[in-house]
Amino acid sequence: MYSEKLLRWYSEYGRSLPWRGIDNPYFIWLSEIILQQTRIEQGRGYYERFTREYPTVRHLAEATEEQVLKNWQGLGYYSRARNLHKAARKVAFDMDGRFPDTYEGILALPGVGRYTAAAIASFAYRLPYPVIDGNVYRVVARQYGLYTPIGTDAAYKEFEELLNHLIDRRRPDLFNQAIMDFGSIYCKPANPDCRNCVFRQECVAFRKGKVDQLPVRMKRTEVKRRYFYYFDIRWQKEGQEYVLVRRRGEGDVWQGLYDFPLLETETSVATSRKLKRFAAQLQEWTGREADKVELGPTLQHQLTHRTIVAQFVRVVYAEEPMQMPPQSKAIEAKELKYLPISRLMDRYLHGL
Repeated sequence: MYSEKLLRWYSEYGRSLPWRGIDNPYFIWLSEIILQQTRIEQGRGYYERFTREYPTVRHLAEATEEQVLKNWQGLGYYSRARNLHKAARKVAFDMDGRFPDTYEGILALPGVGRYTAAAIASFAYRLPYPVIDGNVYRVVARQYGLYTPIGTDAAYKEFEELLNHLIDRRRPDLFNQAIMDFGSIYCKPANPDCRNCVFRQECVAFRKGKVDQLPVRMKRTEVKRRYFYYFDIRWQKEGQEYVLVRRRGEGDVWQGLYDFPLLETETSVATSRKLKRFAAQLQEWTGREADKVELGPTLQHQLTHRTIVAQFVRVVYAEEPMQMPPQSKAIEAKELKYLPISRLMDRYLHGL
């Protein structure tokens, strides 16, 4: 049987990870949210940090959103962190700290989709729900010659139906871990190790020379460019350096994180016009002419469907501005390190 062969492979080559071999649904849930769209090598440190900082779901629920975002900093896709916090509050305060023990109950938590619900249900409660992620899509599409474009409801239904027949119902946790590991270790997106694959004789894609054509993916969404001009505005007061920051609102990238006052344009501002335009913008914002305005670094940051091109502008005032840019506030510069910020801001502040 397929599952027996897969589990024999897993017993010999499966990875040892800190969230495996446990039945704590809270820790398993933490690991699954952290590992969404994140490499295991990167996610491991965040998992260890969250389980150390928030050893129970109540500890996480009682933290502020700002504290959670700060601990999440650098991991990206910050909506995951906000939903993590919302779900923790729901479990801690509405469910008396008892994590749901059914697939439907897990699926109802904020930020939990079909894959995550199946993973938690199988890993924590040994319920026979197959996980379907990129690794699983790739393994199954190649081995069974499935050409339905992944990422669609039709593909999910087709793959789920097949996996429901393949999954080991006595050991669904091990089956799910095994098929994901197999996709990560052997059946890779590029240059899969077909020569040493235990399924090479049964693999439809290998027999037909179609390995590089499966799985079929939907056409990529066009990546748009956005141009951000950040104003790093500072001044001295009573021996302390102050800087202006603002917290990003809802409905855009990096919601809830802090950055500098920002001017966004549809196209890049020509170099010859930058300083003149920025000086005028600063005077409108602060009611005072800046003592020094100079162009800082230009950094590029890639998000899923957009590229952020950010020009930082260093601004110095001899005294406190008469007024503040919209939604901005003054803080001591040394407090910046305690605020949750984007990877882009972190790169600027640390000269990366």
